[in-house]
Amino acid sequence: MINAGQNNNHDKKVRSILISQPKPDAEKSPYFDLAKKFEVQVDFHPFIRVEGLKSAEFRKQRIDIASHTAVIFTSRHAIDHYFRICDEMKLKVSQDCKYFCITEAVALYLQKFIQYRKRKVFFGTDGTVKRLTEVITKHKEKEKFLFPCSDLSNEDIPQWLKANKCKYSLAILYRTVYNNDVRQVLDRTKYDMIVFFSPSGVRSLFENIPEFHQNGTFIGAFGPTTSKAVEDSGLRLDLKAPMPGAPSMVAALELYLTECGLQKKSLVEAKG
Repeated sequence: MINAGQNNNHDKKVRSILISQPKPDAEKSPYFDLAKKFEVQVDFHPFIRVEGLKSAEFRKQRIDIASHTAVIFTSRHAIDHYFRICDEMKLKVSQDCKYFCITEAVALYLQKFIQYRKRKVFFGTDGTVKRLTEVITKHKEKEKFLFPCSDLSNEDIPQWLKANKCKYSLAILYRTVYNNDVRQVLDRTKYDMIVFFSPSGVRSLFENIPEFHQNGTFIGAFGPTTSKAVEDSGLRLDLKAPMPGAPSMVAALELYLTECGLQKKSLVEAKG
């Protein structure tokens, strides 16, 4: 979904983009290449941060992680905190455990913790809960699922698991905290585009700036639940990813900037 020419601001060119995530640690990032290629300013600032529950807090949920044969992941945060809790509780994750991930990108992140090729890893084809549950359906009779999530988790997956009579546990492993300096960042720089990656990021915007008006700001969103949160908040959604030909937000931004008519530079020229 690209609405570059379907709003009152279609003549405005995007020169500055705020990515509502932490700045990549690596020196090489496709976002940095994008900035050079289109000569745009790309800044990073997380609108939310997460705090992991301590193992003592998690134990109060009375969940036996080792008794589950499959784990459902919808974010990298969930992966981080799942393996953190296992480590803190000195639990050894079975090599036979199956992993079901919302996207291939989330699935590949598992490589940080497991030998990916030797494990049974599955993922949805388009980043939607519908496609993920289609994959899970083939295994629902034999597996006991664990769904690691935050205190503000989307209810779609637990509701589906319950409706389909799956054996499952919902494990809250981390809590979402809104960054209270979002206002300072947006007051300091008037960005042409803001890109969101979770419904919590959208909520954080309005928690910090209740009077926020979109005016000429373009809005991008990654994932169907984030897109819905943008539209439900009354904002105009200009860029939606993933989409055909653009499985990542970087790829979607490249298509968007191209359609907006910015003068492109080849990556070879940009790096030179």
